[in-house]
Amino acid sequence: MEPTAPRRLVILTEGGFGPHHAKTAWGVIRYGRDEIVAILDSTIAGRNAGEWLPGHDIPAVATLDEALAIPGRPRPDTLLIGIAPTGGLLPDAWRTILLEAIRAGLELHSGLHTLLGDDPEIAAAAAAAGVRIVDHRRAPDRMECAVGRRHLPGRRVILTVGTDCAIGKMSVALELRRAAVAAGDRAVFVPSGQTGMMIDGWGVAVDRVISDFLNGTVEWLVEQGEGMGDWILVEGQGSLDHPAYSSVTLGLIHGATPHAMVLVHKVGLAAHDFDHLPDRSFPIAPLRPFIELHERIAGTVAPSKVVAVAVNTSLVADEASARRAIAAVAAETGLPADDPVRFGAAPLWSSIRAAVDALPWVSEAYT
Repeated sequence: MEPTAPRRLVILTEGGFGPHHAKTAWGVIRYGRDEIVAILDSTIAGRNAGEWLPGHDIPAVATLDEALAIPGRPRPDTLLIGIAPTGGLLPDAWRTILLEAIRAGLELHSGLHTLLGDDPEIAAAAAAAGVRIVDHRRAPDRMECAVGRRHLPGRRVILTVGTDCAIGKMSVALELRRAAVAAGDRAVFVPSGQTGMMIDGWGVAVDRVISDFLNGTVEWLVEQGEGMGDWILVEGQGSLDHPAYSSVTLGLIHGATPHAMVLVHKVGLAAHDFDHLPDRSFPIAPLRPFIELHERIAGTVAPSKVVAVAVNTSLVADEASARRAIAAVAAETGLPADDPVRFGAAPLWSSIRAAVDALPWVSEAYT
């Protein structure tokens, strides 16, 4: 998928505007290039996204008609689906809203596994109205197995991995890129999921790729990233021990063959996100053994080391407690640790950069 020009968005989150189910909306708001005109969500109508995301003045409205005519704001040209429900399915109640958006001339941008372009009713309405549908989770036509490609000399590939799903692997990669660029490093973010693609305008939602081609797709995505910079920050997905989403993590590790990994961990989270089986619990793994597991699994294909822990402290209310939690993670793992979203990524980037350059396999002779 090639980069696109900025758009004017209304983001649909009906009944789900929160950090978990609306992680797509929150990611696009925090990091995207597009202008966001409104949040379409009747459950928070009359409020503003800035209540949840300070610094972002985006009104919430109850109807699409309201979103199309907000005083002092431009008319949106795109409706973006801003939730990521379990399984990526389209809620039936949203069909009417999507058809209304098409009739109003808005493009539809979706990251759901339900491909809107393959839905007969929605596709026919879009064709009649001359409206484009962009399914960010549509698999690419390019289908290749991994070939064990070596990284280009001078490139450094870093993959974010995590102790659970939806805890900030994308946000950490984006924050690290921001800090790297501010420090003068040529850093590139490689989107591997629908939200990252909506933010940066390119990439592949690798969880949609046929398993035989997953590693190969990640391999050529990293190759594209290496053509754009020296420090390649690959967005992670899932977690190695998640009962539903472990496979995509393994594909990213073996396809990206990262020189190093950054583990993302959410303090205060006791069990995996597995809300479609509420009667079962899968505990979050202890950090030190889990780090070693990542290194062993990566090492079956190419050496890699976890060089830092990015700590998500969003469940910790006050700053002092958050810093104590970070210090505890650093003591437990023996690695640099910080919350790059809450406290800024510059210190963590400095530690990561130094650690990666010191790795014995990071050299032109090896790569």
